[in-house]
Amino acid sequence: MTYYFDHSRSSKASRSDKRTITLTALVLSLTLLLTACGGGAAETGDSTGQSTSGQEQVFTLEQLAEFDGKEGRPAYIAVDGIVYDVSNIPQWSGGSHAGGSISAGKDYSEEIRSVSPHGTSVLSRAPQVGTLTEE
Repeated sequence: MTYYFDHSRSSKASRSDKRTITLTALVLSLTLLLTACGGGAAETGDSTGQSTSGQEQVFTLEQLAEFDGKEGRPAYIAVDGIVYDVSNIPQWSGGSHAGGSISAGKDYSEEIRSVSPHGTSVLSRAPQVGTLTEE
């Protein structure tokens, strides 16, 4: 008994399978891209100026003071008009730094140059979350 394989049907199925795989890969890639880019959602922020979309916000000194790192709140500081999130820096644990003599939620533009032994170099470890306004 001899079996014959119909190559014309196999070729059509193979092309169809390739198209399905290619289309699936394209849809998955676009889904990942849109997810990574936030899906084009508009930026929103809460009443304290904290972003809910990961974009930078504008803070007043009063709003900045709310981010003191206490009771589960994030710890933010401002230097030269830029607001940094120092929450994940161990030296700012609980919103305090330098043995508790410095607290998060404030502008330290002058102190970081005149008092700090490390200066502004350590700020590269903290993500920028916004800017400080003069208002």
